[in-house]
Amino acid sequence: MAAAPVLDSYALIAFLRGEPGEEQVAKLLEKAGDRDAPLHMTEVNYAEVKYSVIRKDGAARWEEIEPELPTLPIQFHPADRRLADLAAAFKARYRISLADAFAAALAKDMKTELVTGDAEFKPLEKEIKMLWLKQE
Repeated sequence: MAAAPVLDSYALIAFLRGEPGEEQVAKLLEKAGDRDAPLHMTEVNYAEVKYSVIRKDGAARWEEIEPELPTLPIQFHPADRRLADLAAAFKARYRISLADAFAAALAKDMKTELVTGDAEFKPLEKEIKMLWLKQE
């Protein structure tokens, strides 16, 4: 059985902010909870979610969201050396952010799909299976 998908920060932000793709992410989270098979995300992408929410919605909004995150069926992975090496290889070959490189690295390492709506990942489709969020 394939590993549960990896969430890019784009996907979790869409869910948290009620943006396009929110319903798809909600269904993935519900399915993950039902199967007791959490989705995956790197701690680097967690940091991207945090600073994005603080910048767009303010620190008070982050303080509301933060306690809810541990209740979601998401396993957060540290940026260890193996993952850093994979991320560096993606960053060297593609015009993507470092956080996106870590999301891609985790998906490749786990041999699973990456959930995103970020067009920056389009060039990586030959290397990683993508689950694209609909842009309503």
